[in-house]
Amino acid sequence: MTPSYSIAVGADHAGFKLKNELLAFLLELGHEPQDFGPDSPDSVDYPDYAHAVAESVSSGENQLGILICGSGNGVCMTANKHANIRAALCWKEEVAALARQHNDANIICIPARFVTKPAALKIVQAWLNASFEGGRHERRVAKINC
Repeated sequence: MTPSYSIAVGADHAGFKLKNELLAFLLELGHEPQDFGPDSPDSVDYPDYAHAVAESVSSGENQLGILICGSGNGVCMTANKHANIRAALCWKEEVAALARQHNDANIICIPARFVTKPAALKIVQAWLNASFEGGRHERRVAKINC
């Protein structure tokens, strides 16, 4: 059984619909998602939401984060500017699991324009079910922060 996590969730306009679907999915799984917006599908600037989610995870307010934008790249680049954030762009469940197992990814970034809702649910589930393996990966992860 997967432990329950507090999870910060944010998106841009391209990820708005998927964000809302993921929030409902996380609640179904027994997690505590916090919606960082946006509140409508109107055009917004992805860094505003990515910074908020990353700060929430970096500060410990939330344990994990999920960001969604069109390609997943913009939110991933933005989140990785924050200390102690290891955001990973995930488009397949195997990538999501490895991001957690090998890189201790504490935020995943999903490309809304390139994955279906069922695929996104599987990506999130694989990431949440995985755990950091430590060992040789711990040494490498320790070298990430500047």
